[in-house]
Amino acid sequence: MPGIRSTGPIARQANPAGKESSLTLDRGLALLQAVADSDTEAPTISDLATAIGASRAAIYRLLVPLQARGLVRREGSRVRLGLGLLQLAAKVAPQLRIAALPALRALAEQVGATAHLTVADGDEAQAVAVVEPSWTAYHVAYRVGTRHALHKGASGKAIGLRSDEQGWIGTTGELQHGAHGIAAPVLGVPGLRASVGVVTFEPLDGSTVGPKVIAAAAAVAEALK
Repeated sequence: MPGIRSTGPIARQANPAGKESSLTLDRGLALLQAVADSDTEAPTISDLATAIGASRAAIYRLLVPLQARGLVRREGSRVRLGLGLLQLAAKVAPQLRIAALPALRALAEQVGATAHLTVADGDEAQAVAVVEPSWTAYHVAYRVGTRHALHKGASGKAIGLRSDEQGWIGTTGELQHGAHGIAAPVLGVPGLRASVGVVTFEPLDGSTVGPKVIAAAAAVAEALK
């Protein structure tokens, strides 16, 4: 027909809905992080708008689903973290435990010592997963949930080791009289400060056990990625 030219098949336009949803999720997560990063008093709507580079109207829209899920709460113009985050946090330890168990079980059997995954909680270290060896006559009883200061014991001290330092640390008698421990940090998992270690009443050969503990810590890190 006059005035109409065919240019071949019409190219399909990409559906922007998926990209828009992804951007909204990213901004919502950035907003939640901005609330969490406030070190002093709760941030205002204006503070949050500046922090994530959005308008005040956009902040109000993003807050709606976060408030509905209890992840944040508003107090006038200020925004605080909500109790819903505690419910999410409560799910973390069981998932860490499940991911770490295969590596811990292999380590306990190789060394013949109680193996454990320990995470930092403030200025304390807490055992979140423990595996005892199956073939030893006796071993150290180490309960899940056990806490101690971060600056004591191989498990606590190893959490603070940097990647450019010796890969493992050993201690004797710091947490329990006569107990020997070797631990290595779990590296490469964002937001996680943790260590993998073994504890026993028998002296440990660091040159032999240290590399095994480092390998187990690396396996745990890989399982958590």
